[in-house]
Amino acid sequence: MHDLYELVALAEEGEEELEPNFLEELEQETLALESRLRKREFELLMSGEHDAKNAILAIHAGAGGTEATDWASMLMRMYLRWCERRGFKTEILDMTEGEETGIKSVTIRVEGPYAYGYLKAERGVHRLVRLSPFDANHRRHTSFALVEVMPELEDDIDIVIDPKDLRIDVFRSSGAGGQNVQKNSTAVRIVHIPTGIVVACQNERSQLQNKETAMRILRARLYELEQQKHEEEQARLKGKHVEAGWGNQIRSYVLHPYQLVKDLRTGYETGNTDAVLDGEIDEFIDAYLRFAETAA
Repeated sequence: MHDLYELVALAEEGEEELEPNFLEELEQETLALESRLRKREFELLMSGEHDAKNAILAIHAGAGGTEATDWASMLMRMYLRWCERRGFKTEILDMTEGEETGIKSVTIRVEGPYAYGYLKAERGVHRLVRLSPFDANHRRHTSFALVEVMPELEDDIDIVIDPKDLRIDVFRSSGAGGQNVQKNSTAVRIVHIPTGIVVACQNERSQLQNKETAMRILRARLYELEQQKHEEEQARLKGKHVEAGWGNQIRSYVLHPYQLVKDLRTGYETGNTDAVLDGEIDEFIDAYLRFAETAA
């Protein structure tokens, strides 16, 4: 801020007292100051304990059969395209396909600087309204999908998991057929009995690797569950209305009778639905991060 006062004072001296190259220097100093302010603003928005970490992104189709599984696959494509635009590396750890089309659920590891800090803005229920491509009468349908985002935790994070609380199943990884079909049971599914949390991994080549990855996802889910309980308790103490789970709708994507994507938390909206579904969601993320910072 001291630099800003100096720039203003120099500019107010009047052009007749300035050296010929002063305006050019003033412009350079202004740009440098703006760069420092943007960096400081970014540091404030990404000041969470785990914001700098990689992320575990999970998408779950809601009720509604084919409509919902197709919507979940559209969201998966949206996030994969967003990651591609940012240069983030993605790895699908587990995926359950829909009976006719789309996906019932998918778990994706996102690797990149501040992946969790950005993607945490996407947690919640996403709602789609459109003319159904699967309805012979072309009626309007509403579909829902739940997006979960967790930080990929290091081993030194204190999350205690009692082995007695786990049920571990192994099964054959699903493949594309032919030589890709697994002859051995390498995929792993872990059920955390006290919470009912289920995680699975079938992407790695060995059962041990899949188990290690599944345990990392479980630790992240348990951590996120504790964080959610803490946030809900803090909200109750502050007298805020708390609504968790599927009721926590954060964004609507309307493709008919008009085109609009609107975030219900921040009020940010755009009519360019094609661009959003193609991964251009930075404005939504930025609006949420600023909203969360002022609401904290």
